[in-house]
Amino acid sequence: MAPDATTPAGHASHSETLLRRILGGMSVFTMLMTVPQVLTIWVSHQAAGVSVVSWSAYLLSATLWFWYGLQKADRNIYLPCIGWAGLDTAVIVGAVIYA
Repeated sequence: MAPDATTPAGHASHSETLLRRILGGMSVFTMLMTVPQVLTIWVSHQAAGVSVVSWSAYLLSATLWFWYGLQKADRNIYLPCIGWAGLDTAVIVGAVIYA
């Protein structure tokens, strides 16, 4: 039987669904906001001011969140981490090459 939307359990389910959609949208949005950084490095060959240490920390964080998401079997956690790991790696490699 489906939860009644007028009960707290039904409301929590709707709130959780809404939050998951917002988080998914924010994951895509923040990754898109990182693409210009990657393009600046790889197209313009400009990596001045890019911190390899900071981006390595972001990569480590994405890797840990990916692992956690897999353990929880939560696609909303581990799928965005694949994109983040790719973007972080692109920035790190580009910064090392073009620094």
